[in-house]
Amino acid sequence: MYAQWAQGHAPVWWGGDGPPDWRMPKWATLWLPVFISLPVQLGAAIFASRLADLSPRDTALSVGIALIGPLALIAARRFPGPVVAVTAVAASLDLFINPHGGPPYIALAFAILSAVVRNARIWAWVSIGACWIATITIAGVMGREEWTPFRIAGTTLGILFVFGIGEGVRTRRERASEYRRLASERRVSAVQGERVRIARELHDVLAHSLSQINVQAGVGLHLMDKQPDKARDALASIKETSKSALDEVRSVLGMLRAEGAAGDAPLVPEPDLDRLPALVSASSLNVHLDDRLTHSEVSAQAQLAMYRVVQESLTNVARHATGAKRVDVTLERADDSYVVSVRDDGRGETANESGGRGLLGMRERAELLGGHLSAGPVTGGFEVKMVVPA
Repeated sequence: MYAQWAQGHAPVWWGGDGPPDWRMPKWATLWLPVFISLPVQLGAAIFASRLADLSPRDTALSVGIALIGPLALIAARRFPGPVVAVTAVAASLDLFINPHGGPPYIALAFAILSAVVRNARIWAWVSIGACWIATITIAGVMGREEWTPFRIAGTTLGILFVFGIGEGVRTRRERASEYRRLASERRVSAVQGERVRIARELHDVLAHSLSQINVQAGVGLHLMDKQPDKARDALASIKETSKSALDEVRSVLGMLRAEGAAGDAPLVPEPDLDRLPALVSASSLNVHLDDRLTHSEVSAQAQLAMYRVVQESLTNVARHATGAKRVDVTLERADDSYVVSVRDDGRGETANESGGRGLLGMRERAELLGGHLSAGPVTGGFEVKMVVPA
């Protein structure tokens, strides 16, 4: 459920749900440039040689140069940088074979795209820049009249256009990769958050209930022979506590079920402030509850957090506070905040001081509501206090 939520709340990319990252099969990205550039350049070289009436030697040289680029593209996946350098040299030589020029050396375009997309941009820019400057310089020294400013400018714009396409593809892939990374992190974070929440709920339910059961079982064993009636009461309390704990555990586990299926509703409602008196009366401690809040004004999330903090605090008092004779539980509103405090008059290090899971869970509950929790010794005992915004 939370993974679906994370997917549905992923960041929007320019008005969409995320950049599409469709890619051709690997065999296609390798062989299509070869199959496209080879017949085009080979055919163009043969046609241009016949049209210009080149000598057999120049014709063979033109055909050989036309083959270099397409054949070099076979290694573009593993060596994109060297391939673009070799192809750039071949394209420069091709410009001098036929004075009038033929179709563009399209293998160079594929080599540039491959180098830019495969993170060999420096190879591409340096190789193309060096070969193009050298070509223009040599043509000027040789006095080649066919190398007009318009031809140089057009070729330069064509090269820059191919670089622009490569940079666009590369940027889009990086954006898609970042989108997938963020979506994956959100899914992992959502799942981890749900696990922590369930662990926190189970800890609070089981720790309190098992603590009560342990105390009542000790009382029952102690009074079994001397006062069987009170031992029977202890067993009845154990039965009631275990039944309540089982219902709450089932309620928490019910949240894990798929939505929409019958029987997914929790067997018991989530605890709220109305159930605090029952929690206090069921405790084996001498607990005094002072509830000054209007329950209808408190959100369900805040009520659950307050209930769990009181529940866990009473559990810690029962387990760790030596000689505790009185526990004061106070709920009140101070300015724009709700304040819950649980104070006992016992002695000894508590689970809160030692940084146990109970303290961690209570602090998480407070922080999730934008509040904070403090726990530590006070004059004559120990106090846990949670403050959350109203």
